[in-house]
Amino acid sequence: MSGGFPVDLILFAMVAAFLVLRLRSVLGRRTGFERPRQDNVVPFDPKSGDARTGRANDLPELPAAGPQTGPTRRFVPDARSPVGQALIRIRGVDASFDPNPFLDGAEGAFRMIVDAFARGDRATLRALLNDDTYAGFEGAITAREQAGETQRSEVRSMQEMGIEAADLRGTVADVTVRFVSDQINLTTASDGSIAAGAEAVTELTDIWTFQRDLRSQDPTWRLVATRSA
Repeated sequence: MSGGFPVDLILFAMVAAFLVLRLRSVLGRRTGFERPRQDNVVPFDPKSGDARTGRANDLPELPAAGPQTGPTRRFVPDARSPVGQALIRIRGVDASFDPNPFLDGAEGAFRMIVDAFARGDRATLRALLNDDTYAGFEGAITAREQAGETQRSEVRSMQEMGIEAADLRGTVADVTVRFVSDQINLTTASDGSIAAGAEAVTELTDIWTFQRDLRSQDPTWRLVATRSA
């Protein structure tokens, strides 16, 4: 109404502020993926190596994967490996980068993106994905909406996580993470019937690549590629 109090603008601002705070709580302010170190994380000590030469000495080996009954098992490459040396080079450009808190934040982003895709939350996806990846996700959401389908996705538990690849081109870094999670994925048709998926919990393996310009003021590592294994 003309001249009325702009309640809708205030509500929009409140929602936007909540979303920004939620994203920052997950993605952090410096590396983009920054949370406290956990005891079950495989140690990685870039200070034991030379970021210019990639040399590293006396670093712990990456333990072999095996059955897990406790918290999420985390894998960080040995710094003597090609992937470990790439992580050292990333650290050389951005001294705040640490693979262990990066994995903590990557898990938070994984859960947020899976949930946002199921709910059709384009705003959250737009903030966490690059243009090409967002276009793919948005197209799938649009097709689902046009078909009158509803998506339900729940990450029940994260079994394993690990850094599988890393690359640095100039100041642009890519880090690829392997997620092994227990999920429920169910697509319901407009008549309530199951169009795809099932109520059962299924173990899924997803390999996602995150990217960031390390010199950018934006701390967010954005999802740039996804595939299933």
